[in-house]
Amino acid sequence: MTWLGRCVNLPSLRFHHEKKERFMGTIPNHTIEQVAAANDIVDVIGSYFPLKSAGANFRALCPFHQEKTPSFHVNPARQSFHCFGCGVGGSVFRFVMDYEHVDFPAAVKRLATRAGIPVIEERGGNTADDRQHEARQTLLKLHAEAAEWFQENLLKREFAAPAREYLKRREITTAIAKSWQLGFAPESWDACLKWALDRGYKRNTLLQSGLVKLRDEERPESEVYDRFRDRLMFPICNDVGEVIAFSGRILKSEAESAKYLNSPETPLFRKGSILFGLHKTKRGLIEAECAIVCEGQLDLITLFEAGLTNVVAPQGTAFTEGQARILKRYVNEVVLCFDADAAGEKAAERSLEPLLQHDLVVRVAEMPPGEDPDSLVRKDGAEKFSARIGAARDFFDFWIDRAASSADLSNLNAKMQLARQLAETVARVHDPLMRNEVISKVTARLGVAPADFANLLPRRQRARAPNEPPRTIAPAPRHEIALLCLLALRDAEARDFLVAQAWRDILQETPGTEMLGKILESELRPDDPASLNLFMSSLPPEDESLVSGWLLQKKPGNAAAVARQWWQGLRQPALRRRLQAAESRLKLPQISAGEVVTLQKQVVDLRGQLDDFSRFSPNRQLDS
Repeated sequence: MTWLGRCVNLPSLRFHHEKKERFMGTIPNHTIEQVAAANDIVDVIGSYFPLKSAGANFRALCPFHQEKTPSFHVNPARQSFHCFGCGVGGSVFRFVMDYEHVDFPAAVKRLATRAGIPVIEERGGNTADDRQHEARQTLLKLHAEAAEWFQENLLKREFAAPAREYLKRREITTAIAKSWQLGFAPESWDACLKWALDRGYKRNTLLQSGLVKLRDEERPESEVYDRFRDRLMFPICNDVGEVIAFSGRILKSEAESAKYLNSPETPLFRKGSILFGLHKTKRGLIEAECAIVCEGQLDLITLFEAGLTNVVAPQGTAFTEGQARILKRYVNEVVLCFDADAAGEKAAERSLEPLLQHDLVVRVAEMPPGEDPDSLVRKDGAEKFSARIGAARDFFDFWIDRAASSADLSNLNAKMQLARQLAETVARVHDPLMRNEVISKVTARLGVAPADFANLLPRRQRARAPNEPPRTIAPAPRHEIALLCLLALRDAEARDFLVAQAWRDILQETPGTEMLGKILESELRPDDPASLNLFMSSLPPEDESLVSGWLLQKKPGNAAAVARQWWQGLRQPALRRRLQAAESRLKLPQISAGEVVTLQKQVVDLRGQLDDFSRFSPNRQLDS
């Protein structure tokens, strides 16, 4: 295939992110460009996995899909990457976003930190947005300082001695406690309140954070007191490691209070959208492509510190749809390690639908009665627990056996009732191959015909998740448009010629030219890789991948001349449409003499311009 054919027929695109949040008004363009210039893409990607030299480029097995032959290319001259296997590609920012599963601002800040560049965020002129941003920053600062205060209590205060003894029994060392920022809330009604007020935080901010609560919820002016008292404190972080909430575990076994108490919903914290430990475990999840899911924070910490780093814990027991959507970014499979009691089994079953909705394979690692992942690892070691994970049963095998064991299958009514119950759950499986396999398992166990069981399945359509875009692939642009895009990106003289044309009018009348318009409207400099990175970072992922593919193509030696020829080829049909419209207008019976004269002049002018195209052949062979 020729270079031009490759630039048009890019492979189907597969992306690993929801819509990119740009916040271009927050981080100045000159800072983004400076960060791009300071981070060589070969060095950045090479710090994650080895790259091999291949002529002017570097190659590797693509980290975003399974392959045996390297199709992942990195171009040092253009400071871009592109995979010709799965289609993902773009700037150094896009790579960090996709590989680290972070948003654009976080990717910029990580690369800025790597290069020692300070990122000073600009605020827009919207006063309400400014206030919201400042309030969020204040809450983040409060949570970070509260985590330090709780930890200082745990490590240094006499009243926290029982908590230190408890952690010692659970084999949580001081180093581990520091790593996970564990802390302790004293047995006091207002210790945290006084500490925060002394540091200058206002009452309203403390109420917003959830660290304190009103004594009378019906009276906003009533006294406030500490939400967390006499509890071991676990900071809850977002995926970039910022503390956004807390979970407190009570240590007294005879206490009447709930064993765990979480922060309420706040501007920072939405319980159903956070997975505990994700900021530390996401690399392990990506590498294993499988998540070990446990109930408690200590379970997760014990597994992680024992070397089983692909682990997460929902905030509670059962998974929510939001948590499942987040997890799908990292893995294709989950292994549930819930407690072997009725509550644990119920949580496993409630987790099924949101996990299946995102096409995750679900298995169950059964815990012995009275045991949990923490106790098993401490008693038997990480190797045996890892073997237990490897031997985890398919969820439906576990679930069918459990359901069938409690029913009298010799009784027809009992069998039909169980079949209807199982059919409701089987209907949650959206993948047709998986659903057929589950139907085979169920019908074999119940002794019913697959066709009869299939008739029991409710007719459902998969509901699209909130903000989930339709799964469509944008059509490739036409041959000449793709070539003009490539030239406008790669050659300064060709770009200058195109920008000087009346390109807005022509593109407005020409379908499929949106990308060319973006390229010409931008202020990118073809010879400046940092400028190209800035431009790519402004695009949605599918457009960024198209551009990264074009940047890897070889451009024709006579780029400016080719741009002139192909631009004329784009103008010609637009002029013909204008001529046809003018001639049609002249035939209307009720137009003024002045309008007739104007239209006649337009027709003469347009015909003259079209006559100039007799020397142009857009199908001429182009040398590479």
